[in-house]
Amino acid sequence: MRLIFLGPPGAGKGTQAQILQERFGTKQISTGDILRENRSKGTELGKTAEKFMLSGALVPDEVIIKMIEAELDKFRGGFIMDGFPRTVAQAEAFDAMLQSKNLNLDGVVLFEADRPTLFTRLTARWTNPRTGKTYNSITNPPRVAGIDDEDGGALVQREDDKPETVNKRLDVYERQTAPLIDYYRATGKLVEVNALAPVSAVTEEIVAKTGAKAAS
Repeated sequence: MRLIFLGPPGAGKGTQAQILQERFGTKQISTGDILRENRSKGTELGKTAEKFMLSGALVPDEVIIKMIEAELDKFRGGFIMDGFPRTVAQAEAFDAMLQSKNLNLDGVVLFEADRPTLFTRLTARWTNPRTGKTYNSITNPPRVAGIDDEDGGALVQREDDKPETVNKRLDVYERQTAPLIDYYRATGKLVEVNALAPVSAVTEEIVAKTGAKAAS
């Protein structure tokens, strides 16, 4: 199973990728998580990306492409791209990369949700800074407010989940990323799911529409 999750910030792509990773053994590849890891380690990639991430803008294509290729080279098997590609140029580069590796893309899942709901979701999101795991105080809360379920440590709100940055992120998506919908629809690989349904219902809709199955 090789999938791309496409949709605006706050639509639940990361949550569903984590669920399917656990259920089917398919690796979640999150550009956001990888970039934050590089920032925390002070790598050159992290330093380059930091100014873009804090302002809610997209990280330059050449940085993302190099990072994704290195990540794909680390393992064999299925993957879910979470947060990539974000532009048509990235999608074209990714198609070429997959072709060079003799890998086929099985589907592109479009998470549909309205902007007001997304704004509310994003500004209610909290993250475990040690693992990158995310919660939402409305749709997917931790058992104890402000505390991670697994390690018992404190959750934090990232800079890019604060209201002023959220609006910028949604603007960037609508301007630069939404054209990917037409790009992937033309390939016949696009399927649409209702991102505002309960988490379990979204999972089952993805499974049904993509034919997801455990990695062999």
